Amino acid sequence: MGLTRRQFLKWAGVTGVGAVVFNGCRVPDHEIQVQSPVELPEDLVTGRDNYYATVAQVGSGSEGLLVRVMEGRAKKVEGNPDYPLNTGKHHIRSEAMLQATYHPDRIKSPMVRIAKGGPFRAIGWPDALERLTKILGDADPANVLLATGPVRGKLADVTKLFAKDYGAQALGFDPIDQHVLRTAIKNIYDQDVLPDFDIAHADFIMSFGADFLGTWIDPTHYMRGYGEFRQGEDRAERGHLVHVDSRFSVTAAAADEWKYVNPGTEGLLALSMAHTIVTEKLGDAGAARALTGGADNHLSSFSADKVASQIGMSADAITNLAHKFAGTRGRALAIGGGSAGAHTNGVFNLTAIYALNYLVGSVNVPGGVIFNPAGDQSQITGAPIRDWKAALDAMRSGDIKVLLVRDANVVHGLSKQLKVTEALDKLDTIVSFSSFLDETTARADLILPGHTPFEEWGTDTPDVGPGYRTVAFQQPVINRFRDTMAFGDVLIRTASELGHAMPWESMRDAVRAAARDLHSTNRGSVTQPTFEEFWKRSLERGGWWDQGDTVSGTPTPPVLPRAAVKAQIAGDAKVFPLHLVPFEGHAIGTGQYAHLPWAQAVPDPITTVVWTTWVELNPKTAESLNVKQDDVVTLESATGDFISVPVYVNPATPPDVASVPIGQGHEQFTTYAAGRGSNVLDILAQAEDSDTGSLAWASTRVRLTKTNVRVGLPKLEGIEEPRQLPGEPVIVVFRPGEEDDSHS
Repeated sequence: MGLTRRQFLKWAGVTGVGAVVFNGCRVPDHEIQVQSPVELPEDLVTGRDNYYATVAQVGSGSEGLLVRVMEGRAKKVEGNPDYPLNTGKHHIRSEAMLQATYHPDRIKSPMVRIAKGGPFRAIGWPDALERLTKILGDADPANVLLATGPVRGKLADVTKLFAKDYGAQALGFDPIDQHVLRTAIKNIYDQDVLPDFDIAHADFIMSFGADFLGTWIDPTHYMRGYGEFRQGEDRAERGHLVHVDSRFSVTAAAADEWKYVNPGTEGLLALSMAHTIVTEKLGDAGAARALTGGADNHLSSFSADKVASQIGMSADAITNLAHKFAGTRGRALAIGGGSAGAHTNGVFNLTAIYALNYLVGSVNVPGGVIFNPAGDQSQITGAPIRDWKAALDAMRSGDIKVLLVRDANVVHGLSKQLKVTEALDKLDTIVSFSSFLDETTARADLILPGHTPFEEWGTDTPDVGPGYRTVAFQQPVINRFRDTMAFGDVLIRTASELGHAMPWESMRDAVRAAARDLHSTNRGSVTQPTFEEFWKRSLERGGWWDQGDTVSGTPTPPVLPRAAVKAQIAGDAKVFPLHLVPFEGHAIGTGQYAHLPWAQAVPDPITTVVWTTWVELNPKTAESLNVKQDDVVTLESATGDFISVPVYVNPATPPDVASVPIGQGHEQFTTYAAGRGSNVLDILAQAEDSDTGSLAWASTRVRLTKTNVRVGLPKLEGIEEPRQLPGEPVIVVFRPGEEDDSHS
């Protein structure tokens, strides 16, 4: 009988025995193959575990991770306590990356479509790279579009350089892009990168639409600061949080006060508060003069009594908010984003909100808005919907003939109203570099599957950063599990074949080049006499950061507008009485993590619902429409499109609002995502922010129609329905002529 794998490994544990046994016995070929580090079975418990530091881009955030590897398999993910952004904590999305690596539906090797509309067949990498080179060599570079999800660091450098040298257009894709926020930050602070918010050292926070404890930008980073804000050891008093939003989010649930406002009026509220602060001389006099241009009546049109009915709050409530914000003992901080920037007046709203920080002296100081240096900030961000509409038109007209796509699922992430599939059908060739057969990759002619984050090299300059220069290193913590190749390596090889050789031979070489630049500074968290020692220590720590490399000074505040920019809401309120408030799925994001079972199974923090889509309705609204918990209803917008979703009756939902999570409704994208829930993006009006052209995803009205179908919502709370307990505060939406607008 031949030597078994288990016997060999057991004997190999004794010093010197392994070599003798191996040389004296014939090990079957299949046993040798199984002993490959990435092919070992999950139940093998012998051996030692190792931890490797790396970084992962999680949505918009950046998390330093420690990955436990045993017998060549990644077993556990933990937060890197040394990394400045998450300091030992990590998001469920980072945890679920283990499932991305070992996913049963992951594309195993390059594939080519046999015939137009036909099935795929597997091919080898030499053939795949040759086909890609021929496609690009035969095409006019002006007719080629390279579309990616948001990428940063050296991969962004490689991608942009490839597109530039070859002559193709590069376009980032994100269903909920942050272009409005970036524009507002540039307008108000003259900063090209997003700032950090020093939540930990603030004493009073007003958040407008930014669900920073839920899904906005980098919730792991913000939650770490929030813990200090509430109960830090150096804090004399507990920080006070006011959240302004048209939906009861995770941040609203954690707030001391939740203030409901009519959707799209967040900027109006901010300027009304500014009017009170300026006229009553409650804030910084120099900032007040700059923001008003020195005119005493500059903000007079925003006085509380004039705008209260538009906002949905009483004049007294607005004035009280201004007094609290400007009169707090310590540092006050205003944060804006999310739904506040998702209207046709999004830039107006966020610019007004962030201007409040000037009035209380919270710009680029501890406890306020902290600027980030831009030195290493290379990235491809999600382009506005206006640019994607133009790209789809170019596909239909023949101006774009070849689409290269990597983790940009435009079929699911763009509304069906844009007829995305019809535009893709006009293309000559689609090449996908994605690891999973999502809706867009399923239409490809050639698939060159990429690595998962645990298998490839890269760097990341976090967005947002911690207020000082930070560069994280991503290293492969395991050998590749499937026959895949890193996207950056494919571009580097293909560029060389096309006669546009890059400065690097591989992504590892590109990362080492970045490390050499950092080593030459001879400062920061890692300093070593030789580069090789610096390289080793930096990989062990997960990156390099320099707390002395910061942005100093405060810019001169711009003059605020005299008149408000009104939000345009699609749909007649008499016909479509409910305001649709979409929100990002807590774990599955906007759908990019819907293929991961762990992400699907994470209960929504407010409703505890999993694995599907639902609509949140106020009990009075549900009663008026004769619908109950678990009733399936159709939500229809003025576009004529509709989705079917079950009802979740929530006392914390405002009466005029229908809240629906984004991320479900996939037709493909593995067995764990396909056929689950509905895609709320399909019924959104394609309205745009007037300044940037970004999708105004919070500016749609809907009407609800009851069906005869009922389903049991899969939720952690079981059959128990949410209810208002006696004596608890209730939501009261202010209407003209009413006395107060207390919200909780």
